[in-house]
Amino acid sequence: QMQLVESGGGLVQAGGSLILSCAASGSISNNNMAWYRQAPGKQRELVAHITSDGRPNYADSVKGRFTISRDNAKNTIYLQMNSLKPEDTADYYCYLEGRGRAISYWGRGTLVTVSS
Repeated sequence: QMQLVESGGGLVQAGGSLILSCAASGSISNNNMAWYRQAPGKQRELVAHITSDGRPNYADSVKGRFTISRDNAKNTIYLQMNSLKPEDTADYYCYLEGRGRAISYWGRGTLVTVSS
């Protein structure tokens, strides 16, 4: 059973920055990973995705502002968030994509609140 624990959320003013971390309880080196977010009253949406070999992909809404990265030695992924906007306010979730028929896992989320 893999556990994912997010950290780094908090309250920040518009234009500010935050770094989210997601620490896994086991090896993530062979897994694609992602960050999702869910704002109040909205569906969960993909924010950023990174393949097992480090190729990133981003939602249009965060391109140029957010950077996803991974440190397989630490079983951790990160989300650097710059130029934050009030519309970035959401619970942010870490996701480990199971390979083949393997189970995928979610973290419990960390809240990011951006004030105007």
